[in-house]
Formats: sequence, structure tokens, C-alpha cells
Amino acid sequence: MERVRRSFDLCVYGYVVMPDHVHLLLSEPRRGTLADAIKSLKQGVSRRLIGDAEHFWQKRYYDFNLRNHRQFLEKLRYTHRNPVKAGLCERAEDWEWSSFPHYATGVAGRVEIESEWAARNRERAAGKLCPAAQPPHSSQNRA
Repeated sequence: MERVRRSFDLCVYGYVVMPDHVHLLLSEPRRGTLADAIKSLKQGVSRRLIGDAEHFWQKRYYDFNLRNHRQFLEKLRYTHRNPVKAGLCERAEDWEWSSFPHYATGVAGRVEIESEWAARNRERAAGKLCPAAQPPHSSQNRA
């Protein structure tokens, strides 16, 4: 997914990989089309996982255009809760193949997620924000 994100210059807002399907919240790519980006993702995964076998993915993907922030949050929550609903884990944070940990902690994962955390990190890197505060170490004297 990270390769596709970079190649097509698209934003990944959320994802979850399930045993038999995947949920993605993506922007329209700045290079190419969404259909080409999905095709590239599917081909890359198929080549790595099944080699020359006939099929790994369904031929079609299903898309849904989000119209407002409420719909975005609804779909993001649905995506992150999917493994819990399917009985694969007890809590969303327990599912390793998801963007949920990034939203909960801000820690970078396998795929760069477009979020407030990521935006702040970009601003810091560009010198537009103060450096992130570091908690004092236990060995330091506290006044």
C-alpha cells in the first residue's frame, strides 16, 4: 500500500486488512486514476502472495464517495471496528493490520496515514512548529 500511495501520490486516511477483504479510505490520486492505483495494489499483492495462480482478488472493487466529515468519521469507525465485529480481536487496537494504532497514538505504521498527526510532523519538519515536547527522563532532576 505504501508503494501505491507514493507512486500515485494519494492520501491514505484509513485502512484495515481482513482475511478475505480490505477496507481503504483514500483520496483521488494526484497521478493516474483511482482504478489504476487499485489495479497496481492488487497486482503487487497477487504477485507476492500467489505467483502465477489464476485469481486472488475479485475483479471489481466497490467505491463510495464521502460527501462530508460526518460520513468520513462513520466510514473510518466502521473500517477500524471491522475486525472486532468479525470476531478477530476484542478491541480495534489489537488488530495489527489497521490504521487504528496511528489514530490512537500518532505512531507511524506500515503506511503513511494522512491525519492531524502527520500534518503536524510535516509542519515540524518544515520548521513551522516548535519541536515536539519531550517528557523528562526519570534520571533528570526535577525542580
